[in-house]
Amino acid sequence: MTRPAIFTLPPTLPFVDALAAGIVERIGEEPLALSRATVLLPTARAVRSLREAFLRLSDGRPVLLPRLAPLGEVDADDISLTMEGLAGSAGGLDVPPAISPLRRQLLLTQLVKKVPDLAATTAQAANLAKELAKLLDQVQTERLDFARLHDLVPEDYSEHWQITLKFLEILTELWPGILGELGLVDPAVERNARLAALAKAWEAVPPQGPVIAAGSTGSIPAAADLLAVVARLPQGCVVLPGLDLETDAATWAALDEAHPQYGLKQLLARLGVEWEEARPWPVPDHVHHRSSPARTRLLAEALRPAETTEAWRDLPPVGPEVLDNLFRLDAPSSQEEAGTIALMFRQVLETPGRTAALVTPDRNLARRVAMEMRRWGIEVDDSAGRPLAQTPVGSFLRLLADAAANPAPVPLLSLLKHPLAAAGMEGGEFKLRVRDLERAVFRGPRPAEGLDALRSAIELAEDRSFDRPALRGALVALVDRLRERMGPMLEAIEDGVELPLTGWLRLHIQSAEALAQTAEETGAARIWRHEDGEATARFIDELREAAHGFPALKGPDYAALIEVLMSGLSVRPRFGLHPRLHIFGLMEARLQQFDLVVLAGLNEGTWPPAPAADPWMSRPMRTRFGLPSPEQQIGQTAHDFAMAAGAGEVVLSRAQRVEGTPTVPSRWLLRLDAVLDRAGLAGRLRAPAARWLGIQAGLDWPAEVKPCAAPAPKPPVEARPRKLSVTQIETWMRDPYAIYARKVLNLQALEEIDADPGAAERGQILHQALDEFVRAWPDKLPADALDQLLAMGRRAFGPLLEQPGVYAFWWPRFEKVAQWFIGIEQERRRGGTHPLATEVWGKVELPGPAGPFTLTAKADRIDRLGDGGLGLVDYKTGTPPSPKEVRLGMAPQLPLEAVIAKAGGFDGVAAADVGNLAFWRLSGNDPAGEIKEVREDLPALAEEARAGLIELIRLFDDPDTAYASVPRPGWAPRYTDYAHLARVAEWSAGGGEE
Repeated sequence: MTRPAIFTLPPTLPFVDALAAGIVERIGEEPLALSRATVLLPTARAVRSLREAFLRLSDGRPVLLPRLAPLGEVDADDISLTMEGLAGSAGGLDVPPAISPLRRQLLLTQLVKKVPDLAATTAQAANLAKELAKLLDQVQTERLDFARLHDLVPEDYSEHWQITLKFLEILTELWPGILGELGLVDPAVERNARLAALAKAWEAVPPQGPVIAAGSTGSIPAAADLLAVVARLPQGCVVLPGLDLETDAATWAALDEAHPQYGLKQLLARLGVEWEEARPWPVPDHVHHRSSPARTRLLAEALRPAETTEAWRDLPPVGPEVLDNLFRLDAPSSQEEAGTIALMFRQVLETPGRTAALVTPDRNLARRVAMEMRRWGIEVDDSAGRPLAQTPVGSFLRLLADAAANPAPVPLLSLLKHPLAAAGMEGGEFKLRVRDLERAVFRGPRPAEGLDALRSAIELAEDRSFDRPALRGALVALVDRLRERMGPMLEAIEDGVELPLTGWLRLHIQSAEALAQTAEETGAARIWRHEDGEATARFIDELREAAHGFPALKGPDYAALIEVLMSGLSVRPRFGLHPRLHIFGLMEARLQQFDLVVLAGLNEGTWPPAPAADPWMSRPMRTRFGLPSPEQQIGQTAHDFAMAAGAGEVVLSRAQRVEGTPTVPSRWLLRLDAVLDRAGLAGRLRAPAARWLGIQAGLDWPAEVKPCAAPAPKPPVEARPRKLSVTQIETWMRDPYAIYARKVLNLQALEEIDADPGAAERGQILHQALDEFVRAWPDKLPADALDQLLAMGRRAFGPLLEQPGVYAFWWPRFEKVAQWFIGIEQERRRGGTHPLATEVWGKVELPGPAGPFTLTAKADRIDRLGDGGLGLVDYKTGTPPSPKEVRLGMAPQLPLEAVIAKAGGFDGVAAADVGNLAFWRLSGNDPAGEIKEVREDLPALAEEARAGLIELIRLFDDPDTAYASVPRPGWAPRYTDYAHLARVAEWSAGGGEE
């Protein structure tokens, strides 16, 4: 029997260039001889790279290339032609076609939904179906038999695993029958059959030309069997990537699953070849090493099996040249890591023809680097592409389904603010109307859901919610337009009808095209014309074909299902990418070659990755069943690391913190540190790369940083306010800049979108309930006063009382406040005090150098005291001002209300002396309420407040008086909406102000 021909290429050689040169050297330069050769490579990207290597080798001259094919994607038609005429062959490859992944997921989803108490929704079933499909691929790739599941779980395993394996019986009892009825097989079965058929054909009738299988580690058993056939063909050979021919026998025998050479060791055992029998691939002299072989030995030493690391004690001498063009980058955070890598890429482009690649399993880091490169207008080729759900068209469809199923403020605004949304209007006009709609009804507590409720909310909104009178009608027209274009899908969801998946798809696309239409362009033209539109259209076509027989479902289930089905799909741009910069995952980076390679994300749990939790089997069960252990994946990623580290210039990069969380360096970096420390080279790896962090840190740093002074605007007197409320007077004294921003610049803080009810809403509810109660019984209280007040409280809370948090925390407090309030009211009225007015507006004019100044107030309550005087009450759900603040005039609300009352400025309240000022603290705690009276000389206090306000008016009528920000830090307001606008944090931290 012919001994297998096994060769290897070390990491230091450019794999595809060395392979191409060796093929030409082996076969000769005669064009027809080269075209008769067949080369099998692990991936389609490797095929493209080898094709380019042949072109470089020929200096651009026309050449007939060998037949190049990915190992796992050998064409079935070619196999059929090869098998024609073989003994026992029926005349071709007799394997049913593979089922599409989307159709398989939908069929498995139906099976999962039939299992009781497993998936509450269709979307959950689809997610479980995706995991089932992964298990199918793993089991079939390893060519295992699901029948072994019955004998897998001993009785001492937990009941959970017993239930899980009972559920997995659908793969043994139901799934094969479904595939048989369809005349299809799983993708892994079809691929295994193709590879087995090709191996059988070549074993029976060897090809006439050379066959070379290169770059594969044989992780797929069917591919490994084909490699075994290729290695024994008369003109066949296998070229392994990075087989360590210099290791010692003890180390080779001790290899564990996490070692980079373990996969190659398994493959050699399957090929029936001893490690010593492999030979270096013959390479012509013109193919040069990219890096020093000493670097490969250093990495091999660092990655040696754990049980042989005692060899580090007797390391041979290692010179500093081993670290030539090998650097390490420890960035403080992921953002700085990405920015520094982008800078390295940018420097590469300064040298014509120089290339660079980022290799990382961290998709977030890859996206960050791609975004950083856009600083210079450079689009980087990312092999993973962009998730379909994050593309403009994919996200538009996803947001549309979400908003239709859940028409709450956040989903609806997310849809309407999407660049593709226009609803038949000119794009800019539509965005302005959406912004107006957001300010008018979406800010603050959530309105009722649905477009009809939204229309009602616009009609009932206060006039101050609209910038101009005509805006209310414009927003009503906008909602009507949205209803018209999203109507069929919305109506189907609102009616709760069940439709087939294809029916929902039709409504979904119809609504999307109608909503995307502009005044000048159809929605179809806008949605489907770009690459993401094409990819989405393919997904929809495949889903429409795969959805045959899928049971009917309701709208919310469809919205969640479509998002699950879109996940995992990617869009790869074809144009506009830089030809010399690339971003790769670990699989895509295999056999690629670049001048600079950045191996990034080298943190434990990222590279190598943390073993994923298996939803079906525990580790012992996987081992007994025959599935690969998680450590084998670590060994494969270790091999990827060692191969990529053979590039000419290599940067080993990591972030010390990711999303604020400290990280642990990759085990390979820790091992490398240990070896370098033993060799006396500790710290030498980091030094050259450290300067890049300094450059990156200074990239966005201003050339000069000047101290920031506190703002002191001086608007013209005619632009200054001539009317303020009593509460705004307090702000005027404590933070004049806030009055400037609100009254002069007309800036008002926006409430949160879909905000939870807060302290302001709680205060409004309490005021409303007490106001209604006091107005209803101004004299004698009814016998059921507490019940009446509680009923009014329920009306004031309204729909908010249905929220669990409000009912659990706010309502019990209101009940306590109500009980306390009734007791106080009964006591006061027995003493001769009766309510005179509640929630009443008042005003008074005061003189000023620039003209009359109007002071306004809305008194919570005005009582007629027993002696005929007035009592002013202010309800506080929070902390009332201290007596010191009232006495010093820094809390002038009640004293200024006393000024208005004495002048007869309150509606329906005759002028009279004020005999009582009190804050009623209504917290609902223990005690539930508390009366804090202002125990001062009230006439003098009111007169001082009036005189102080007149002086304040005079001061700000002077054009030289500035509206300073927090002029007295000790009296700064507890909260202001304008601190960020005034840059308080900047100037107060800079030492420029006391």
